[in-house]
Amino acid sequence: MESQPNSPGIVAEFKAEFLRCWQLLPNKGLFFGLLGGWLMLFQFLGNGTFGYVDTSSLLKWMYAAYNIKNTVTDDGIGNLVPFAVLALFWWKRKELLALKLEPWWPGLVVLFLSLALHVIGYLVQQPRLSIVALFTGIYGLTGLVWGFGWMWRSFFPYFLFIFSVPLGSLAEPISFPLRVFVTKIVAMIAPLLGIDVIREGTQLYDGARTYQFEVAAACSGIRSLTSIIVITTIVAFVFLSGNSKRMIMIVAAFPLAVIGNVIRLMGVVVVADMFGQDWGNRVHDSFILSILPYIPAILGVYALAFWLNKPRAESPLPLETKPV
Repeated sequence: MESQPNSPGIVAEFKAEFLRCWQLLPNKGLFFGLLGGWLMLFQFLGNGTFGYVDTSSLLKWMYAAYNIKNTVTDDGIGNLVPFAVLALFWWKRKELLALKLEPWWPGLVVLFLSLALHVIGYLVQQPRLSIVALFTGIYGLTGLVWGFGWMWRSFFPYFLFIFSVPLGSLAEPISFPLRVFVTKIVAMIAPLLGIDVIREGTQLYDGARTYQFEVAAACSGIRSLTSIIVITTIVAFVFLSGNSKRMIMIVAAFPLAVIGNVIRLMGVVVVADMFGQDWGNRVHDSFILSILPYIPAILGVYALAFWLNKPRAESPLPLETKPV
């Protein structure tokens, strides 16, 4: 029996496709040269504040905002956004490479406006403005080197970089009401399961006050909310057509995040009621169980996308009426 030639593996196929796209992409040296210079600006003159992180690098400041002492913060989604954007650019590669790619000098306007925004952010010591300037400037560079068509077709996924701007304390107007809302729902559901729970603000006690839990800022759900918004935004633009359907999908992130966090907190309360607060703390601190809010959210996103893409039966035309 003749042996069949081995088919190229996934890695080899990816490498061949990458080299093909690389060869088709014009002005690579110009773009990456300008990109390197732009990044150097933010590396050495990017951060005007030295109280939060003692560094002049905006890139280091961003990393510190995403991670504190090797612990991912509520803004930690910023660690993953660049990889998501690159993956979506790869997904759109054929569409982008089919464009007429040539320099488009109005891209300089976007670049200069981004530079002005960074100067303002640097002088008034607002790194978030500089982060917006950083990514907006890179967007302007793509237009400068590859044209307006590239900018137009790549607005999504490039828009996802908005989630790279750390909110920090600015998220408090969202996170605190979310904490209260989740706590209220759990306090209403627990008695239905035979668990006597008393709510005081964002704290939950059992009837005998033998255990207590507080929905602290770190557990407010803002992290899962941000992550789910990113997921629903990607699904909306990749799998749905029409602005109304996309808006429904993105807005659905809010109830899905609430449902997920209610399930997680209910799990903590149930375990604590059955086995004591120590076991409840273990469930609360478990990394694996912290993923629990994403399970109903992902299932909900899948179901909603399926429903929105489901063909709708056309309504019958009204019968023509004839004069009597």
